[in-house]
Formats: sequence, C-alpha cells, structure tokens
Amino acid sequence: MTYAVSEIRAPGKPRRKGFSSAAVEPWLYLSPALVLLVTVLLVPLIVGIGYSFRKFSAFKSEFVGLGQYKAMLSDAVLGQALINTVWWTVASLVLQFFLGLGLALLLDRHFVGRRIVQAVVFLPWAVPSFLSGLTWGWLFNPIVGPLPHWLYALGLKAEPTNILSDPATAMWGPIIANVWFGIPFFAITLLAALKSIPSELHEAAAIDGATPWQRFTKVTLPFLAPTIAITVMLRTIWIATFADLIYVMTEGGPAGSTNTVATYIYVSAFKSLDKGYASAIAVLLLLLLILYAVVLIRIRRSLVDYA
Repeated sequence: MTYAVSEIRAPGKPRRKGFSSAAVEPWLYLSPALVLLVTVLLVPLIVGIGYSFRKFSAFKSEFVGLGQYKAMLSDAVLGQALINTVWWTVASLVLQFFLGLGLALLLDRHFVGRRIVQAVVFLPWAVPSFLSGLTWGWLFNPIVGPLPHWLYALGLKAEPTNILSDPATAMWGPIIANVWFGIPFFAITLLAALKSIPSELHEAAAIDGATPWQRFTKVTLPFLAPTIAITVMLRTIWIATFADLIYVMTEGGPAGSTNTVATYIYVSAFKSLDKGYASAIAVLLLLLLILYAVVLIRIRRSLVDYA
C-alpha cells in the first residue's frame, strides 16, 4: 500500500489549519452588509453618544462630562414627554395589535372580494408618514375636514371643534392616525403566520369537539406566539421613536400635551440647536428601549420554558 507524500506526517503532530479560501468566502459575501451596518448604525451611534458629553454653542463645543445627563434630572418638559411617550406608545400598540389581529383572522377566510379588501387594508402602510400626518390633520380640521362634524353629529362633542387644539384630547389625533398607519403591519405579519398553521390541526380539534374559541386559544395562539412577540417588540420600538406623525400634526402642542421623547429630541436638536442635550435624551431613550426588549425576550423565554 502506498501513500502520497503529502499525507505522511509525524505521529502525534497536529495538522496545521491553513487560512483557506472557504473560511474567507462567507465573510466576503457578508462584507457589503457589514460595511453598511457599521457606516449607517454603528458610527452614528458612537458619534451621538460622544455628542451627549459635550455642550454645543453657535461656533464651538466644550466637554461637559455628565452635565447633560444631570440637566435631564431637573427637566420637567422631559418628564412630561416620558409620560406622553408611554401613553402614545401603549394606546397605539394595543389598538394596532387587536385591530390587526382581527383583520388577519378575517383575511384568512375565503370570501368574495378578499383580494380587493387586502389591497385596501395594506394601502396605509405604503403611504409616507409625512403625508399621513398632513391628511389626518386636515380631517380633524373643522373647516376642511369632516371628522369634527361627525363627532358632533354622534353627540361625542358639544360643537365641531378641532380635537388637536384641546390639550385634553390632542393626543388622540396622532394616536388615531398612527393606528390607521400601523394596522397593516400587524395584519400582514399575523396573516402570514396564520397561513403557516397546518389545517389538519384545526380539523382534528373540531373532530374532538373543540369550540371555535378553544381552537383559537389552544391551536392558533400558540402558533402565533413567536410572531406576536417579535412584532410587538419591533412595533413598540418604532412607535416610541416615531416623531414624524406627531410633529406634522401638532408639533408637540398644544401646551406640550403631545410632546413625546422623540419630538423633544427633534426640537432640541434642530429648533434649539442643542445637539448635545438632544443626544443625551436619545441615549436615555435607547437605554429604555433596550431594557424593554430584554425584559420582553426574557418573558417570552420563560413562557416557552413553562409550556
């Protein structure tokens, strides 16, 4: 029996791992995405965190350490913006999720004109948020929009006035607009998850005598749980950082009643030209959202382990 010279090596001597092209090739394919992520995400993040330790004036900047973060502790406007952000995020998320889930369940059934309904339902997601804000701002205007007159006709308002001009009701305007804008996201993702559920499971549950509600809670929801967890987490982050819609409709007013952390960051950076303080608020929002994501992921894992 003969052996190739290249196959002969000293006993006990480990084979040297070469720098093969097979190990480099996957990184070459990933390199465009990695460069894009570093350029678009990592570099601005580092620069923004660096800005939060500086104080900017018209022509110069100076290092102030934790001065910007200390200023946030006594900022009453920021405190109210945090409360408004929680209210804006929770109300928008709950309404979007349940209405989107209802639409997904409806569109999962076969009926005449289902494709047309799908196109109409998914249309708001294709509309730019700036245009959505302008449209809903006009709809709530009693001079050019019908909504105040409809609310007055239904007895929900004493007179056809703009709800965006009343601090007690102003937040409902952007919330309604955001619900209209975000329902398609949940409808699309949950409908895709519903299509992946084997029909045999529902048929077996029906044969066993399960009611529609039991089939929904015991078959449908467990399959939807992973999709629900990731969509709720992503949508919460998007809503909390969503400034376009509110700023176009109310600019954070009246009297700061619709001012959220995202709009406050925009105003601080581009209106007050205080990029350092705006960056510090942005870092605070980033940390809060990371904490929320970690808690949600841990809850989901604990539920999976318990099941």
